[in-house]
Amino acid sequence: MNKIKLLGLLSLMSAMAYAGGYRVSTQSNKQLAMGHTGVAVVNSADILFFNPAGLVHLENKFNLSVGGFGVVSQVQYQNTEFGTFSETDSPAGTPIYLYASYALSDDLAVGLGIYTPYGSNVTWPTDWQGSHLVNEIELSAIFIQPTISYQLFDSVSIGGGPILAIGGVSFNRNVNRTLTDEQGDRSNIAIEDSGVTGIGWTAGLMFTPTDRFTFGVNYRSLINIDSKEGEATFTNFPNSNLSPFRDGTSGFTATLPLPAELTIGASYKWDKLLLAFDYNRAFWSEYESLDLVFENGVQSINPRNYKDANTYRFGAQYEATEKLTIRAGYYFDESPVQSGFFAPETPRGDSNNYTFGLSYQLNPKFALDASFLYLKFNEVNESYNGYLEGGVSAPFAGAYQSRAFVAGIGLTYSM
Repeated sequence: MNKIKLLGLLSLMSAMAYAGGYRVSTQSNKQLAMGHTGVAVVNSADILFFNPAGLVHLENKFNLSVGGFGVVSQVQYQNTEFGTFSETDSPAGTPIYLYASYALSDDLAVGLGIYTPYGSNVTWPTDWQGSHLVNEIELSAIFIQPTISYQLFDSVSIGGGPILAIGGVSFNRNVNRTLTDEQGDRSNIAIEDSGVTGIGWTAGLMFTPTDRFTFGVNYRSLINIDSKEGEATFTNFPNSNLSPFRDGTSGFTATLPLPAELTIGASYKWDKLLLAFDYNRAFWSEYESLDLVFENGVQSINPRNYKDANTYRFGAQYEATEKLTIRAGYYFDESPVQSGFFAPETPRGDSNNYTFGLSYQLNPKFALDASFLYLKFNEVNESYNGYLEGGVSAPFAGAYQSRAFVAGIGLTYSM
């Protein structure tokens, strides 16, 4: 039973922890370039994600924004006590977004957003030192958000809408540090599920007492992703009664939480310069445990003990010419992972993030947007204590260095 509990714990925990621990803010080229501020910045239809209350403030009747990113990340692991070293060789992630809005009247606007807040890959070398925890994990998710925005008073607008999350995960690892089949191939467990869904909602408020100052609040609810038809595949297990598994498949079910988030921010415009600040609180403490049920009826309840995490964002925008706008920003992102829970799927500490970008007005209707982000994670010397051998904790420890580069391009259209 301990082996089965370990399988569920490591596979599904890693998928969700990856989402929270490695979430890269790629919901807009314009706002990413400004340190991912945006709850009080009305630049384009991208405001639909950052604060739906801002849709009604867009000047044009119809607005469209599309874009994508290339995300390249690298993680290095080292244990000086045993003289071991490994680094990831992960393919680039490609998150995308699409936002559209339409003004029904001066006081009412509607919109639709399609975006990918989670989606990338971590690939370690085959049979590396931590392969009993993870070899590879790939997570993908797409969010669909219909939105409505209403001007409640002269200086106050509100907005919101439901969110449909659709995702999938694939994950594999070796069953433990030593087990092989008769040919000497490492015994492996692979987890896969797709088309899993969850429902949430978002609501926002925007206060604009003057033409220069804007204050915004946005709340995004907890979304539970229900995995009901997942499949675990066991390969290279020895044909022995002493083996914990046999080659074959098994189903499982689980509920995976995406935490609620609250963002509060303000912006101030002075001539051609716009300054913005956002404070974001992600309520990861909701993720207290991971509960799984396998098709044979075995239940696994695993405490995770994540903590709430803060992000502090700063951004600036300057209209250099009639056609060229330049942007820059910085944000500090706290890790939600606590001591003793640092697995190779989430080997990150707090991070410093540096951004810049620009927009160029191609003609009165079209503009080209570009952005770049450099993420530098603080080095972490920690352990993962959740792995069990014979019912006894066998910590996997070491120092992790992580960084990522994100480059994006997008197009905005208005009429």
